Amino acid sequence: MPLSFAVTWDYRCPFARIAHRYITDALLDGADWQVQFVPFCLGQVHVEPGEPDIWDHPEDDSGLVAMQYAIAARELQPDKFVLFHQNLFEGRHQRGIALDRADVVEGIATDSGLDTPTLADFVATGTPLAIIRDEHTNAVRSLEVWGVPTFMSETHAVFVRLMDLPDSAAMARQKIEKIVEMLTEWPSLNEYKHTRLIR
Repeated sequence: MPLSFAVTWDYRCPFARIAHRYITDALLDGADWQVQFVPFCLGQVHVEPGEPDIWDHPEDDSGLVAMQYAIAARELQPDKFVLFHQNLFEGRHQRGIALDRADVVEGIATDSGLDTPTLADFVATGTPLAIIRDEHTNAVRSLEVWGVPTFMSETHAVFVRLMDLPDSAAMARQKIEKIVEMLTEWPSLNEYKHTRLIR
C-alpha cells in the first residue's frame, strides 16, 4: 500500500522549501506515494482578529499569486505539478525571485512544461483562490494547523522543521517515510527538539 499523507506549504517559508524538496525529489525519482499538497497562507495566519480575511483582498498578500498558479497546475495538469512546485520553491529561495507577479510565475510555469495560458485562465476565474481559502480553513478547523510545513494524516498533524536539503533522492525518501511513520505510529511524541544544531 503506497505511503499516504498531506503536507502544507507557502512558498515564502524557507523550511517549507526544505521539506518539500525532500518530497519532490523523492516523487520525481519515482516514490510511490499519495501526497496531498495543501495550500496554507501565512498572510491569513497574521490577520488580526476583527480584520478582513486575506481572501477578501488577495492583492495585499505577496504569496497568493504563486499559490493560485500552483493550485491551477495541481487541478488541471497534475502530471506537471510536482516539478512546477519544486521550481517555484527553488526560484524563490535559491534564485531570489519574487513570486508576487503573474508574469514571473507564468515564466516558471512555461519553463516547467505547463500549458501556461490554461493556468492563467483558470486563475482568472477565482476558483484557485477559493480552493486555497477552503483547504487552508479546513486544515485549521479539523487539525488545528498553524504553519508550514505541517505533515498530516486523517487524525494527526505535526509541524516539521528540517534544517538541510537532501543529499539524494534515496535519502529524501527515507527521511520522509520516517516522518510519516512517526506521525501515524507515535502520536504521543509531542515535541522533540535538539538544544543545538549539529551539522
